[in-house]
Amino acid sequence: MDYAESLNLSLQEQLKHFNETLITPGSVKIAGRLVRMVGMTLEVVGTFAPIGSRCQILSHDLPPIEAEVIGFNDDRLFLMPIGDTQGLSPNARVLPMEGGVKVGVGMAMLGRVVDGSGWPLDSLGPISVEKYVSLAGERINPLSRHPITEILDVGVKAINGLLTLGQGQRVGLMAGTGVGKSVLLGMMTRYTNADIVVVGLIGERGREVNEFVRHNLGEEGLKRSVVVATPADDPPLMRLHGAMLATAIAEYFRDQGLNVLLLMDSLTRFAQAQREIALAVGEPPASKGYPPSVFAKLPQLVERAGNGSAGSGSITAIYTVLAEGDDQADPVVDSARGVLDGHIVLSREIADSGRYPAIDVESSISRVMVDIASKNQLEQARKFKKLYSSYQQNKDLISVGAYRKGTDPIIDAAIAKQPDLNLFLSQDISENFSIDDSLTALDTALMS
Repeated sequence: MDYAESLNLSLQEQLKHFNETLITPGSVKIAGRLVRMVGMTLEVVGTFAPIGSRCQILSHDLPPIEAEVIGFNDDRLFLMPIGDTQGLSPNARVLPMEGGVKVGVGMAMLGRVVDGSGWPLDSLGPISVEKYVSLAGERINPLSRHPITEILDVGVKAINGLLTLGQGQRVGLMAGTGVGKSVLLGMMTRYTNADIVVVGLIGERGREVNEFVRHNLGEEGLKRSVVVATPADDPPLMRLHGAMLATAIAEYFRDQGLNVLLLMDSLTRFAQAQREIALAVGEPPASKGYPPSVFAKLPQLVERAGNGSAGSGSITAIYTVLAEGDDQADPVVDSARGVLDGHIVLSREIADSGRYPAIDVESSISRVMVDIASKNQLEQARKFKKLYSSYQQNKDLISVGAYRKGTDPIIDAAIAKQPDLNLFLSQDISENFSIDDSLTALDTALMS
């Protein structure tokens, strides 16, 4: 009996089914019992199930509670619930579910908002499913991926001109709290030339989820988007699954030959969810409270994005990475920087000065820009960064009047062009700059 069939039974019938489940190894699943619950970790004896599989827990008159196997010790299984555990009691019956963890995907998901299990959150009715895919995805041979050769237009001139992104690139958006990363994500969602946008809101406040969908994304942006939302009050396993589901949906559209933009806010919340799970089963912390499994999970998730094999589409992924306390040496920030194809840093100092988006072009880099941008654009971008950096490095001397004009021609040029450089880096939330518009604006900013 699978989960869908069990939902059609009354609670009495489900109890009868569980109590009558007798099993011989290799045939039907053996029902176990719940013997201990510590925090969010459930300990079960009397049954067997592999890591990553699902179990159903039936306690008294409660509906079945679904949980996932996250570890084992001798004859004990460690499970973590996916839903609410209110009312759960000792000796509850535990029955492994048949098959692996599969999620339904399809074109009907466009314009919809779902949770980490794929259930609708928008009250628009059920979603038609075209196929079921593994939540963990399928690994792609790195030699079969086609190279990044096409530019992805994100509608933000500072990124288009100075940090050009390619279709299939994976980028980190490094930022502290309250510096405008959600607004920037919303702009890229609305203005990108990607065919499909998949947004994963992982571990965010419920209020921010609603605001992002209604205001940052907007009605037009939602029409070609799929939003997966697992707010901060969801169990850690659900938050983990939210990130994996968003990636699985993006993989489905990529396999249809479409160019997908995957926006995930945030990769840090994904890491924190894995930390909660790992610590719950006794894994020792390694770096600032993060167990080793966290740093193994990050590349497993990130590597699923990118270009597919020849003939398929692409997934350009932008992951926000929360720099706690604006610490760029945070272990998650440092790990993400190592597995991504570039990073865009948002500065609190720039945001406080009133310039948005608050992109720190000195600390940001796109590792594929040199392969996809024209020679003229690369030269203009280098010139822009040189002038901008020269001004920032001598800003204190210039501000107090200690710098004398004529001492350094580069600094003189940087001072003269500073208003034009700042104008280029600034962009209103309602403005959309295509690639061509961005390059024109870049040339204008550097014009003598």
